Amino acid sequence: SVGVIVFGFGNNIKEGTSVKRTKSLMKVPVGDAVVGRVLNALGEPIDGKGEIETNEFSLIEQKAPGIMDRKSVHEPLQTGIKAIDALVPIGRGQRELIIGDKQTGKTTVAIDA
Repeated sequence: SVGVIVFGFGNNIKEGTSVKRTKSLMKVPVGDAVVGRVLNALGEPIDGKGEIETNEFSLIEQKAPGIMDRKSVHEPLQTGIKAIDALVPIGRGQRELIIGDKQTGKTTVAIDA
C-alpha cells in the first residue's frame, strides 16, 4: 500500500495507472521575485503577472528555528485600549492568547488591534 498526495489535476488517475515520483521534496519559490506576488498553495502564481523567475526555493517542511535563534519582538503594538497597552504589552508579530467569557469583546479586541 502506498500513500500519495496529488498536487494538481489527477482526474485521469485511476487504480492501475502508472505514475512517477519527482524524487524531490515539495518546495516553493522564495526571494525578491516573490515579493508582491499572489501564489496558490503550491507556490504557483495566480495573479496573472506571468511565471516567477527565481533560482531560490525553500522546502515547505522545515524544522522551526530554536527559540534562541529567533529575533526578539522589538516593535510594540498599540491596541488603543489603555488597560491592555499598560498591563499586557504586545509586540508586533507576537502571538497572544485572548481568553474570556462569551460576549466580552475578545474578537473585537483582536480585530481592532
